[in-house]
Amino acid sequence: HSSGVSSVIEDKLIRVTSIINHKLTNSSPDKTPMSVKEVLQSLVDDNMVDSERVGTSNYYWAFPSKALHARKHRLEDLEKQKERATLQKELQSLKEQRESLRAEVEKYKECDPEVVEEMRKENITAKEAVARWTDNVFSIKSWAKKKFSFEDSRLDKAFGIPEDFDYLD
Repeated sequence: HSSGVSSVIEDKLIRVTSIINHKLTNSSPDKTPMSVKEVLQSLVDDNMVDSERVGTSNYYWAFPSKALHARKHRLEDLEKQKERATLQKELQSLKEQRESLRAEVEKYKECDPEVVEEMRKENITAKEAVARWTDNVFSIKSWAKKKFSFEDSRLDKAFGIPEDFDYLD
């Protein structure tokens, strides 16, 4: 049982050593190699290793589960971004479709029974107004004929009233 624990510790030691060696050897040729302290600080900054000061000593450790959790969290964030982008595209597509449908509805608005009924009511109101103004014109012509003894044709010509001016049927 103790040999199993020691092999796990050895595996972890090998992993940490390989990370440190990687950091030490990956410095550019014009720079001096990094010190162990710099490598550890770099690993802490990259959230690959945790550290804690206990008394006068600094302790460093890394748990594989933490790295796995961080990768899973990052993957979830990336998937959410992809999902958000997909949803934004879908939203834009739906907005365009809505505008297209609105334009089509507007094109056929004349056939809408409510719109047709409203137009009929407006036509009736307009016809009543035309009849009222026609009455007014005939009343003024009648008054002017009596007051000034003018003929209908002379009044029509003076006021630009057409010869066929009459009530609508």
